[in-house]
Amino acid sequence: MIDPISSFASKLSSGAVGGPARPAAGNFGASGVDFGTALQQVAADAAQSLKTAEAVSVAGMEGRASAQRVVEAVMTAEQNLQAAIAIRDKVVNAYLELTRMAI
Repeated sequence: MIDPISSFASKLSSGAVGGPARPAAGNFGASGVDFGTALQQVAADAAQSLKTAEAVSVAGMEGRASAQRVVEAVMTAEQNLQAAIAIRDKVVNAYLELTRMAI
């Protein structure tokens, strides 16, 4: 089964998402990487993997790519899409929680 959240978390903590490794809680602001930049990078990576999967799928239909390569590209795109949906759901839930707060 695909586990997009744990793979995303491991990519984020290892720096594979595009930014430096996750800083310690005490010096988050000192690293220079903000949450918006990290989300932009994740969204760009997800969009690129979808484009790659589409291109590999077309190449597979034309006989220029193996079935294994097509399946790997599509599974990677699916995993990234599921991670993006999970992040979107968390952001929407956080927004809804803020709107319910009494002023």
